[in-house]
This record gives sequence, C-alpha cells and structure tokens, in this order.
Amino acid sequence: MNIEICINSLEGAIIAERYGAKRVELCSALSVGGLTPSYGLIKQCVQKTKVEVHVIIRPKEGGFVYNLEDISLMKIDISAAKRAGAKGVVFGVLTKDNTIADYNITLVEFAKTLNLEVTFHRAFDFLIDYKLGIEKLIEIGFDRVLTSGTKPTAIEGIEVIASLQKRFGDKIQIMAGSGVNKKNALQLANTGIENLHFTAQKPISINTQFSMGEVTVVDEEKIKNIIDLFQ
Repeated sequence: MNIEICINSLEGAIIAERYGAKRVELCSALSVGGLTPSYGLIKQCVQKTKVEVHVIIRPKEGGFVYNLEDISLMKIDISAAKRAGAKGVVFGVLTKDNTIADYNITLVEFAKTLNLEVTFHRAFDFLIDYKLGIEKLIEIGFDRVLTSGTKPTAIEGIEVIASLQKRFGDKIQIMAGSGVNKKNALQLANTGIENLHFTAQKPISINTQFSMGEVTVVDEEKIKNIIDLFQ
C-alpha cells in the first residue's frame, strides 16, 4: 500500500518518512482544505527528508472555480514547487456547473513539461457526474485522483471507490481519502486500491483572540497505527 499523508510542516514530513510513507501532500491552511504552501516550506521538506513531496496548488479557499489570473498564479506556483524539488503537484479546477474545467488541460500540460506527477484532488467529489469526470481526467493525463467516493468520508463512499478502481484503476491511480483511520484502512484496501491518503494533525490549543486560529501538532500515533497495518 502506498501511504500519502497530508501535512503542513517540516515535522510532518520527517515523521512521515520515519514510518515509511511514500508521499506527503504538503499544504498550508488545512482548516480550509489546504492552500498552496510557501516555497521555503517546500524546499525544507525536500532537502531534509527523502519522502516524495507533492504540493497542493490551490490559491484561495472557498471552492475550485478559478479565472485566468488564478491559473497564471497556479502556473507560477507549479514552477516554484519544481524549483524547490517537489516530486508532484496536486490541484483541481471545476466549472461553475461542477464539471471538469478545461483549465486543467493547461495546468497538466505545463506540469508535465516540468516532469512533475499530477494528482486531481477532492474537487472530484463535487462533480455532478463522477464517471464522466474521471474519463476526462484520464484523457487530460492526470496520474491519480484523490476521492472519498463522492461522500463525506471514504468509508461512506467505499462502493464508488471500489467501482472506480475496478473500471478505471488500470488507467489512473485511485487514492482513497477522508476519514481514513486504523479501523477502516484495511477495509478500504480491500477495494483493490493501492493508495491511501489521510491527515494526521491534532489540536493542542485554539487562539480565539483576534481569530488567530488553531495550533496543531502531528498525530504520530495515528500515522504509526495505520502504516503498521500494512507491514
């Protein structure tokens, strides 16, 4: 099983490497689903660990509908991720009608010229027709798709995940994510998927004064418990 851990810090990359994770999805602002991290953080994770670093390219919170200026910014961030040494990038652009936007073609072609792997993130779970959507992702050239099977959690969407794996798994990597834990990881693995994704952060305090957000640390025990299942 290929384990991908969603992280927001160098500490996360170090711990992911310690337990043998294949990849990390590096983000900032996990509380809003993840935004593009800084160049410095990308470079630190690449230089100080050997785990594959895949960088989320998401310029703003609130959805996945972007304009031409956003796409130009995303290309700049993709270039920066490559310069920092990232192995891949993670993004997803939708139309206002929740279909796969053609902007994805531009971004995938650009990323591929830089020899980056490309993952379509959980924007997939917002699609009005996921079967047509995945066919378009394959046509565009995405390497993998992260999905919870169109449900809030992967275990709720396990039937869809299983069907995606059976029908499309030889054309694109299907990666299950959202709500993955030590109690359901093996059940998800039994769908035939070879990639699992989960976040391992736990809060230690909340600074409500001036709305400065939540302080979190890496949940090392969760990482160990899940990866141990596949040893």
